[in-house]
Amino acid sequence: MATALVSTSPVVRRRTGEALPDPVALARFLAEHGVHPDALAGGRPPTGTDLDQTYALRREIRDILASGTEEEAVAGANALVTRAGTGPVLAPDADGGWRWCVTTAPGATLADELAVFTGTGLLGVLRALGHDRFRRCASPVCDGLFADTSRAGRRRYCMPERCGNRVNVANHRARRTRTGR
Repeated sequence: MATALVSTSPVVRRRTGEALPDPVALARFLAEHGVHPDALAGGRPPTGTDLDQTYALRREIRDILASGTEEEAVAGANALVTRAGTGPVLAPDADGGWRWCVTTAPGATLADELAVFTGTGLLGVLRALGHDRFRRCASPVCDGLFADTSRAGRRRYCMPERCGNRVNVANHRARRTRTGR
């Protein structure tokens, strides 16, 4: 989720621009990622203020992914989690089992709930996989950052379907030009 949010930025999407230009796009983004924050309970749509706060959160997450040390990344992610988090709890899931939930304080803003959600995920990556899994996109035309949660740890692009494909097409065209085909 953190990577997906950072990838919506015009800093990353230089060719296509802002992926969250308005509150409707923010609502669509949240739905696509299965995020149903309490701040939007009762069908309340995101507002312009929610969008502005989400932009600020996106910059914070980008700074954490770009941090130079593991200690800086942990401090940044901890700050996100403690913004409105009240702690992890176990809650029943639809299959009769249990799932972890990180609850937020009543009245938390949408951005604060997203901060807790993404901060928890970033802490999980740091604990399980390490700071070296926070990476810059390998595409020469992208400024994306991401957390590589792949099993092998060899992911190179923030958006493989976009950045990786773009690099592969450019390489293919260069080979065709060299061979004269």
